[in-house]
Formats: sequence, structure tokens, C-alpha cells
Amino acid sequence: MSLLKLRTLVRLAPSPLAVELATRSSRVSLHVCRYATKTRKGKRKLSEKQLSKHFIDWRRVRVVGGKGGDGCIAMTHSNRSDYGAPEGGNGGNGGHVIFRAEKILVSLESLNHQYIGDEGTKGGKQNCDGKNAKHTIVKVPLGTIIKEDDILLIDLKQEGDQFVAARAGIGGKGNAFFTSNENKSPMLATRGSPGEERMLEVELRIIAHAGLIGFPNAGKSSLLRALSRAKPAVAAYPFTTLNPHVGIVEYEDLEQVAVADIPGLIPGAHLNRGLGHSFLKHIERCQCLLYVIDLSSKEPWNQLTDLKYELEQYAPGLSERPHAVLGNKIDLPGADDNLQKLQDHINLPVLPISALQRTNINQLKQHLRELYDTNINMKSVQE
Repeated sequence: MSLLKLRTLVRLAPSPLAVELATRSSRVSLHVCRYATKTRKGKRKLSEKQLSKHFIDWRRVRVVGGKGGDGCIAMTHSNRSDYGAPEGGNGGNGGHVIFRAEKILVSLESLNHQYIGDEGTKGGKQNCDGKNAKHTIVKVPLGTIIKEDDILLIDLKQEGDQFVAARAGIGGKGNAFFTSNENKSPMLATRGSPGEERMLEVELRIIAHAGLIGFPNAGKSSLLRALSRAKPAVAAYPFTTLNPHVGIVEYEDLEQVAVADIPGLIPGAHLNRGLGHSFLKHIERCQCLLYVIDLSSKEPWNQLTDLKYELEQYAPGLSERPHAVLGNKIDLPGADDNLQKLQDHINLPVLPISALQRTNINQLKQHLRELYDTNINMKSVQE
């Protein structure tokens, strides 16, 4: 009974029963409205430490191709013939294990430690062949490299790149396959062959056009926020960034340049101090480098020397890639004097910026575009 009818009933015949029914209906309607007006809470943001648990850039994976289906032994039985004919079908092929690069993924978190392909269906009677198994598709992020025994097998750089990690077994043959003039009623069939088994090392290396290189608390994450819409964690203590972040710098001609925020390096990073190798391997993907120097520190020119030394010790020639030197935190006291001293020591042009105050960010975008056009874009055209 609707609420309007109950209220009408109360007006016409105000009996105790009608009054009680109307009161209960009003309470139910108010109860429903109260829950309907509740606002949903927004998605809780994860901290940088929580994000680092979800960011996986290396895993060892066991892959096994699917086994082929067994062949069938069967004979035709007919009332008109005393001699049976072989009719056993072949088994179906197993399924491959295939790695495919997907742009939507950013980590190897969803990657399992083992993938086994599906088995082919067994052959049947009446010359029915078994069904081939579907391939197992393993999705990985762009920039994933796959190794076996420290030997590089494939580098999945582009969207849709595929690699057959483990090939499947072939289905067995039924007894109809072995029919010949010498043996017209063979009682022989073969089993499906097993699939290929391998132990692979899957490693993710961030792909970006430019990389922000610097020591902890140099302002790299704040600079990435100023250049793009990326939102890496920012705080007033070192090692705020625990995993790489990639931001896209957009231009008026719709050109896009990817910039990676590499976690801060420390002296001895090439010896894997402070997870140095985990961070340095991402720099190898960057085609040009942006050295971020903290102008508020003492003797900032030593930062550039130490950074280049760590890169050269890890991979010779890495520090000589097209690069630019950025003097960050120009808004702090004493930064102007350190800027002049830095230029005198390195004999290179230094672009003074302030990621917090957005000082000279437009000039930095223009300089980044020049590096992209002269070094990166031209290189891709030549290839």
C-alpha cells in the first residue's frame, strides 16, 4: 500500500490501525532517504611507500608450453563388414605462452611466478581430431625485457609487441594416421608431445625521452609536477621518491615528450648502494638527461661531477648523452652566488629554475623541446 493511500485512509477513517500503518511507512521512507543522501567516499590515495610495494620491476617466471593431446585408437564396427577399419583421430596441439606489451600497464605487479599453457584435447572416434588449445597471453608493460641465463631474448618496446616464451607440444597421431597397404588395421597411436619449459627473468625498464638525474631532495619530483600533470610524492626529506614516475610534457603543436623522475642517487650507486642498480637501469632508457643540481647546497658543482662519475661507472658513455644542467631552488638565499660559482667550475650553461615557484619553467620546456627535436626525433627518423 502506498504512502499516499495510507494518509488518505487516516483522514477518512482515523482508526488506530490506520494511524500505526501510516507512521511505520513514514519511518521507512525517512530511513531510505537518509541512506540515499549519503555521499560516497573518494578513493583513498596511497602513500609513496605503499605505492612502492605495488611497483615491481623484476621477476623470475617459469613458463611451460601446453601439452599436446593424445591420439586415439578406435576401430569401426559394422554389421555389414566383419573387418573393422581404423578411425582414431589425432590429438589437438597445446597452447603457447606469449608475452604481449600493453600500454596500460606500468608495473610487473600482476605477473605470476608460473604460467602453464593449456593442453590440447585428445583425439576421438570416427576420425574426430582433438581441439587445439588457446594460447596463454601474459600482458606486460612497455619497456619489458626478457632474459634467460643473462642472455637478452627480446625487448618489448612498442604497443602490441609479442614474444613466444614457451612453445606448445604437438598433438599425437591416432591409429587412422598409421594405415598403410601393409597394415590396414593398425592398433597404434602416439601421445602428445610435452611443451617447452623455460625459466625467464622479466625486467621492466622505464621508457622516457628525458630523465631527471640528481641526488636525493634535489627537487626532481617537484620539477616533474611543474612540467607535467604527474603527481609524485613531494616532501622535505630525502628519498621521498622510491620508484620512477613518468610525466608527459605537452606542447601547442600536440607533440608530447615523456620525462622520467628517477629516484635519487647516492655516492657508490654503481656498486648497488642504496638500490643503485635498480635506479640506474631506468636511466639507460632515457635518450637525453637533465641534471638537477641543488643550488642551496655547499659546492653544488661537486654534485654534477659525482653524478657523471656514477653513470660512467655503471655504463661507459651514459653520461655523455645529450644533456642539460638545471640549477634548482634559485629562490632560496645564497642560490645566486652558488649559480655563478657553478658556471665557473663546469664551463657549461646552467638554466636557473625554481620548481616550487615555477620560475623559468617555460624556458625549460623550450630547451627540452630543442633537445627532443635535434637529438631524439632526428634519431628516430634516421632509424
